[in-house]
Amino acid sequence: MAFRIVRNDITKVRADAIVNTANPEPIYSGGTDCAIYEAAGAKLLLAERARIGRLNVGQAAPTPAFALPAKYIIHTVGPSWIDGKHRELEALYSCYENSLEIARELGCESIAFPLIATGVYGFPKDLALQIAVSAISAFLLEHEMKIILVVFDAESFVLSGKVFSEIDEYIDEKTAEAKRKEEYGIQSDKSRRDGGRPAPAGRMNAAGPAPEAYAAPGSYEPLSDYDEAPVLGSAYQSMVQKPAAGDTLEERMKHIDDTWQEALLWWIDQKGYTDVEVYKRANVDRKLFSKIRSKEEYQPKKMTAVAFALALRLNLDETQDLLKRAGFALSHSNKFDLIIEYFIEHGVYDTYTINLALFDHRQPLLGE
Repeated sequence: MAFRIVRNDITKVRADAIVNTANPEPIYSGGTDCAIYEAAGAKLLLAERARIGRLNVGQAAPTPAFALPAKYIIHTVGPSWIDGKHRELEALYSCYENSLEIARELGCESIAFPLIATGVYGFPKDLALQIAVSAISAFLLEHEMKIILVVFDAESFVLSGKVFSEIDEYIDEKTAEAKRKEEYGIQSDKSRRDGGRPAPAGRMNAAGPAPEAYAAPGSYEPLSDYDEAPVLGSAYQSMVQKPAAGDTLEERMKHIDDTWQEALLWWIDQKGYTDVEVYKRANVDRKLFSKIRSKEEYQPKKMTAVAFALALRLNLDETQDLLKRAGFALSHSNKFDLIIEYFIEHGVYDTYTINLALFDHRQPLLGE
């Protein structure tokens, strides 16, 4: 998996680089900063940090990691939250962008981030999370690296916005409908009114979710109300499906007995995508995709099979067909499956956004 979210203490996470939310001056105080200094060895780390000197907001600089299970600590200074109109969003994006660039220059294959600036600096956690995911997804478009976002506890991970609030309603409705159908063979009144499908989410349209606000620091526009910030996903992924050239019934019949791997490669060709586009959207790394491409009988995990269906932007029937070739299916009695179905039915195929919802509901994440 190229990007994953974990609940853990960042000082215990193994990665080539650990990111520290640093003080501008070569001192340390409370929170994550203090925990990293104490775990690494405060005296040695302070001496290295003193050689760097003052860091401005958004800047980043590396030191050795000493006793931490990492090679480097990358120190970055997050912005203090005022009201969202003093370039705090742009500065936070720069923290992630500059830290990732330093890790790349150092040859790191993995990096772990805390949710920067959400402690004593007071940055709203839901907005900070969206900016983190946007910066990370933009980086992964161009580069290969394992990136871990570490949240300390459930309270550190906050989702807001209409899209996420409607997921629970969708899960409850579909679960109740499945139980009614099993017991009585009937659908709910709401399901019948909607033709068996949910009404569109209030913030969605035919082109997908609201435009991204943080595609790059240079394009920053302050938001008047951070609670209404759009849910961000991959900076590179358009939500509009490409037409499948030559996708006819006759063509599909030729591939009726294809394995999951054969069907996956057929769909990539039909959609006109490149391998890189697809495995990056699926949130898997190049090595795994190479293994998949070379093994006709490759058996994926369910999360991986679903991730590739989303990467290909398949509709619900096409997704079910691809999953069946690997021995899986989406069910209304499974919360993971319902979340996936919700996003497909609303035309959202971004694995980064979907993984936020899965993580919030304590479900397995997409990728492998």
